[in-house]
Amino acid sequence: MKKLLYLALSISLASSTLTSCINLESEMYDVINPGIFPKNEADAKALVTAAAYGPFRSNWYEGLFTSAWGGVQVHSEMTTDMADCQWDDVVWPDLINVNFTPNSAGPVRVYDYVRDISKMTLTIDRVNKVVMADDTKARLIGELRCAKGWLGYILYDLFGGVPIASLEQLNRPMDTEMIPRLSSKEMFSFIETELKEAIKVLPANYKKGDSEYGRFTAGLAYTILMKLYMHDQKWAEAETCGRELMKATYGYALVDHYKDIFTLENEKNAEIIWACQCDLVTNKELWQAHVLPSMYPTKNPSIQKWSGYRMPWSFYNTFDKADERLQVLVGDFVGTDGIRYNETTPGTVLKKGALPIKVGEDPVATGEASQVDWVVYRYADVITLLSEAIVRKGNTVTQEAVDLLNMVRKRAGITEYKLSDITNVQDFMDKVLLNRGQELWFEGARRTDLIRHGKYIEFAKKYKGSITAKDYMTLMPLPQKAINEGQGKIIQNPGY
Repeated sequence: MKKLLYLALSISLASSTLTSCINLESEMYDVINPGIFPKNEADAKALVTAAAYGPFRSNWYEGLFTSAWGGVQVHSEMTTDMADCQWDDVVWPDLINVNFTPNSAGPVRVYDYVRDISKMTLTIDRVNKVVMADDTKARLIGELRCAKGWLGYILYDLFGGVPIASLEQLNRPMDTEMIPRLSSKEMFSFIETELKEAIKVLPANYKKGDSEYGRFTAGLAYTILMKLYMHDQKWAEAETCGRELMKATYGYALVDHYKDIFTLENEKNAEIIWACQCDLVTNKELWQAHVLPSMYPTKNPSIQKWSGYRMPWSFYNTFDKADERLQVLVGDFVGTDGIRYNETTPGTVLKKGALPIKVGEDPVATGEASQVDWVVYRYADVITLLSEAIVRKGNTVTQEAVDLLNMVRKRAGITEYKLSDITNVQDFMDKVLLNRGQELWFEGARRTDLIRHGKYIEFAKKYKGSITAKDYMTLMPLPQKAINEGQGKIIQNPGY
């Protein structure tokens, strides 16, 4: 599926306007007439590729998971204690300082994806009308439902409930009735339903070498569902999802060495639950260009280096010096200029922290773009969440929970915990939070983890020195334009 999944993205579903009324999707019938397109299985697959996969790509500066400005993982991490950026421009200060407003560029960009849920709903209706094999149709609709649930979860996590139009409403595109936001309960139910329906028809997983690798799977849907349950503190349900994903059916396992997870040579490894399929033509990954300073030595001298993203020293220093993860989290190096850079002698290069390199080099990159796949979810995330869910559900620390947490510590080459090392449940929760941060840095988990542990605003003040962080900022503000267009039906999150 690499270099294949997104080839149909040039097929425009429609033009969309982000309004708060029923017309969340304004059809352009001179572009696509649902009465004549799609007609066959190939047409349906093209529509599904555009509607289901389009939002979740990592292409240059486009897509929810772009590794550059605009990516939801990067945006959310920048609001936490583990991330910073050396660029003081229009994008980053609001995020870094936890000073969100209804006009902040990051939240506005992510919220705009609400329109894509309407595209997915309309595409399900169109695909349903196409004559094709039942199992093929079921899978395509399952992919669309997985996409709806996933996008719904991302929006729910950041903003709370959002306006979601029904098919009946979307089929009345000229109506001007405003659609209010779903309540938290309604939003949760929407996401859960879509993911559970997707799980029923999607394959457990695709393996390396499978031509369908990169498409949505039941493994992905279970992972998102587990995150939803953790978000809403449904610990037993989260535990069930985690145990499901540990079954041999899915084939997930930790890679032996951390640095090998994110390399071109080891793409599609058993730890990856889902990654954006990247290439140098249609889906360009930009991570190293945004991290590396010009004097950092690379095997490929043609890689662009802009010296942006950093991990603050306060978090970097939580790592054991023997931790293998420090092989790709660099706080000490000799540059091509012969100067040694570290926390003591940072220069301007490491002033804000260490280099979160993580992603391996592309040997044929000739600028900012790389073809290394961008990892979104992986098995280490699941097993550490499961460890937390088990303890939260029973309110007691078990040997199994400790063993699960130790899986990432053992891989990192650092001392494993003994059950006797854990003083109480809170001590274990603190260890889970720290270990997940040390394992999943810049993968988009930290903000949600801190909120779940009740530490988000506290850490913003303590480690980032934020003087603007307020308790209500665990939710992002809706864009002001959405409030204005809502004509009183779209209510802003409290505090904004």
